[in-house]
Amino acid sequence: MIRVTGLTKDYGSRRAIHDLDFNARKGEILGFLGPNGAGKTTTMRILTGYMPPTSGTATIGGFDIIENSLDVRRITGYMPETVPLYVDMTVSEYLLYMARLRHIKNADERVKKVLDMVELGDRANGYIGNLSKGMRQRVGLGQALIHEPEVLILDEPTIGLDPAQVVNFRNLIKDIGKDRTVILSTHILPEAQQVCDRVMIINKGRIVAEDTPEMLQARLTGSQRVTLQVRGDGRGLPELLSQIPGVLHVVDKDGGSYEFETLPGQDCRPQVARTVVDHGYDLLLLQPVNLSLEEIFLQLTRDESSAADAMPELNSMLEAK
Repeated sequence: MIRVTGLTKDYGSRRAIHDLDFNARKGEILGFLGPNGAGKTTTMRILTGYMPPTSGTATIGGFDIIENSLDVRRITGYMPETVPLYVDMTVSEYLLYMARLRHIKNADERVKKVLDMVELGDRANGYIGNLSKGMRQRVGLGQALIHEPEVLILDEPTIGLDPAQVVNFRNLIKDIGKDRTVILSTHILPEAQQVCDRVMIINKGRIVAEDTPEMLQARLTGSQRVTLQVRGDGRGLPELLSQIPGVLHVVDKDGGSYEFETLPGQDCRPQVARTVVDHGYDLLLLQPVNLSLEEIFLQLTRDESSAADAMPELNSMLEAK
C-alpha cells in the first residue's frame, strides 16, 4: 500500500532524512519511532503531500505522492501532532465542515458514525474550545477518518490522554488497522510494542532498525540475560556462577535475586541450575530477560556511532536468515 524508495529531504545545508526505504502493507500498523529531530514528522509530511522531497519516490495505493498528489490525499487520513481545530465550532459542525470539504455524500450520516467511533457522541454539540486536550485529540482522529481513508497516518495521537483514554485509543487504532494501512509515530515505546505489527526506528534521518518488536528483540540480543532467584540471601553464589563457562557479569540484585549474561549462542541455564542445586541452594526462578523495545530504542539512538555500529550487525543477521 505504501512504498518508499530513496526518500531524502534537505533543509538548506541540513539533511533531515537520508535515503529512506520502507514498505507498509494493508492491514498493518507500522510504528515510526525516533528521538526528537530524527525525521519522523518530515517523512509524514512528505507522504501526506504537505511538502515535496528533495529526492526519492513514494507511492500510496499505487499513486505517486508528487504526480498524483490529489489521489493520494483522497485515500489518506492525517492526524498531525497538533491538530488545526476551529475552537469556535462545535464538534459536529467541525466534522461536518471537514466532510463537505471532501465532498462526502451523506455527510450527516458519516459524521454520526465517526462520532461513535471516536466516542464523542455526547460531546457532539459542545464547542471544541471547551474540550480537554484528550477530547481534542479524538476530534483530530475523527477528521482523519471522516472520508474513510485506506491509509491513516497518525503523529503522536495519544498525547494528552488520560490512562483510560489511552487504552481505548489504542484499541481503536488496532481495530482501525485491521482493514487499513496505519503509520503511527509515537514516543511511548510500550504503545508501539502493544499496538504495532512492525516497528521502524529512525535516528538522525536514517533507518537503523526495522522489524516486528519480537524479532528486534531476538536479533539485537547477541548475549542472553538471565534472572536467577534462590531462597535466602544466596551468599557465595555469585562466585560459583562466575566459574561456569559462558556466564558473564553476575549482578547481585539483593534478596537472593541475581542477573547474569551468557556468551552469544550459549544457553548456560542447565549448568547454572545444576550448580545452584548441587551446592544446596533452593532454586526459585531461572528465566531469560528479553530486551524491551525501550532498551533497543536507546541502544540504537543514544548516539550516531551506536547506530552506525548496529547496522552491520543487523545486516549480517538478516543475511544469515
